[in-house]
This record gives sequence, structure tokens and C-alpha cells, in this order.
Amino acid sequence: MRVAAFSELTGPDGVSVIDQATPEPEHGEAVVSVEACAINRHDLWVLEGDPAMVDTDDLPFVSGLDVAGTVDAVGDGVTAVEPGDRVVLCPNETCGTCRYCREGPENLCENFSLYHGGLTEAARVQADRLVRLPDGVEPVDAAALPTAYMTAFHMLRRVDAGPGDLVFIPGVTGGVGVAGVQLASVLGAHSVGTSSSAAKLTRVESLGLDYAIESTDPDEIRAAVTEIGTVDGVLNHLGGEYTQVGLDVLRRGGRMAVCGRTAGGTSEINIPDLFLGHKRVIGSTMGTQGDLERLVDLVADGELTPEIEATYSLEETGAAFAAMQDRDSVGKLVVTP
Repeated sequence: MRVAAFSELTGPDGVSVIDQATPEPEHGEAVVSVEACAINRHDLWVLEGDPAMVDTDDLPFVSGLDVAGTVDAVGDGVTAVEPGDRVVLCPNETCGTCRYCREGPENLCENFSLYHGGLTEAARVQADRLVRLPDGVEPVDAAALPTAYMTAFHMLRRVDAGPGDLVFIPGVTGGVGVAGVQLASVLGAHSVGTSSSAAKLTRVESLGLDYAIESTDPDEIRAAVTEIGTVDGVLNHLGGEYTQVGLDVLRRGGRMAVCGRTAGGTSEINIPDLFLGHKRVIGSTMGTQGDLERLVDLVADGELTPEIEATYSLEETGAAFAAMQDRDSVGKLVVTP
């Protein structure tokens, strides 16, 4: 079978399409014929050589978390799915034995990790992480859900967003930002988001963004959001200096969920404002398989249509990562092996 492997950790030019043996499922596993695999900033960090992710001893490395397709074969002990089922993979990998796995939610697992291996024609996965797709949910749409939409949905739950609430999303034109806007609208909440690109903001407004702020300057953003209204919840996938901006515009008792570090891995915050305002900063990683199942239902019911920027063949995987690196896209980039 063909795989789009990271042969060098040098960016998009390090992707090579190579042949590997078609996998066979072992106990508890399934092999999925991959029809779509969305790519994420996480994959790009690996490809760019982030030392915390993968090192050269792991090459060639096959990334790809967000797998959708059809079950081709199952191993012993598998009852959740069978060959022919249309499925999407929840990429969470958990130990199943720690206190947090026992008590839940699963993404608190102290050994939590993520599946890699979807940029291929056939992927071997844990069968109990597969979610069946109802009729009418296409693989490309399904592949958009696990990382960006599941993360945003879980963050909205963590900040307790509901009808009439105002949700602030700095960097709103990224994958989690776009998903946050769409899902906030599904929940009846309003959203305010920022970007340096007027054209990209216009795109996101068409997806439900209520208030657009064209700026990356913290002071300008702080003033603009304050003029719009008091924020009930913040979805912060940027980190860095935007954490304090989010706290500044957050109402008393409000909540900020943080899931990323695109703008910086450390933030300096005003501690008195945090405790005097009874504000909460909440770490949030991915979501749960239950979140993914709910998202699939929303797509099936016509309440959510994932935003897809473009699809690419397996041979064009490097071009897909180049497009992500250029930051010109709004919505998901999906490889269709």
C-alpha cells in the first residue's frame, strides 16, 4: 500500500509517498480503508522537526490523526464494528487503567497520547475507538471532526457556553477557531473573533461569526472586545500574550479554556485580576469519544457542516502541508487516499 511518510523533518518538502506492507489487524484492532484524513497543526509541528514530537530515529514516520473510511478487516475479539462499516476514528489513546481512565473523562488519562498513521491507504487502529457514520455523513466531513471540532466542542463545554453567551476566540480563522464559531452558533451562543486577515474574517463571518476584529495587537483587541460586550467564555488556542487579553475581557466568574500554544508556550498573567474576578483558566486537551459521537450526530442531523478548504490526493500531501504553513486557508485541509 502507499503511505505519505515524513522521510525528513524539514517541512512540506520532507513528505514522500512510499510503499509499505498492508497491515493485518491483531486482537482488538481493525484495518480501515482510508477515504479521508484531515491534517492538523500537530502534524505540521512534527514535520517541521519539533523535538517534543518525533526524532529522526522514528523516520520514516506516518502521521495523520483524523481517519475516516470503511472497515476492511477486524481482529479477534472485535464486536463494535465489522467489515463494511463506514467509520471515523477517535484518535485518543489511553491506558484504560489509571485513576483518570477509571473515573473519566478519558482525555484526563495520565498516559494520554494520540494516534498517528492515517496518511495511508489502510490504517490499523483500535477498533473500540471507531465511531460508525450514519448515512449521509461523508468521509471528508467526518475526517474534519476529530481534532479541530472535537477540541472546540469540548472547550465550549468546559466554559459552559450556552444560549445568549458571548464567546471570545482569538485567532478565529484557524481550525479550532472556525470550529468554535460554528459550534457556538449551534449552542445558541454569540462569538467574537480576531485575525490579521480581513478576507479570512469575512469567510468566518459567513460561517456564523457575530463580531470580527481585524487585529493582532493585544491593546487594540482588548479595547474592541470591551466595546462589544462582556465575555462569558474564551476559547484560547494561541497562548502567549493572548491569555492575558482573554482574562482582561472575561466577566467576573467567567472561564477560559486553553488548548494550544501557537503564539507562545508561556503566558504572563495578572494574578490579582484572576482571583479578585473569580475567573478560571482551564486546560483542555482534545475531547472525548462521546464528544465525537455527538458531533457526528450534529452533521447527520444537518445542524453542522464542517468547513473544508480543500482536498488533496495522497501524492499531494506535501502541498497540503505547504498550504497549512502559508496560513492562507480557512477550514480543514483533507487528504483523500
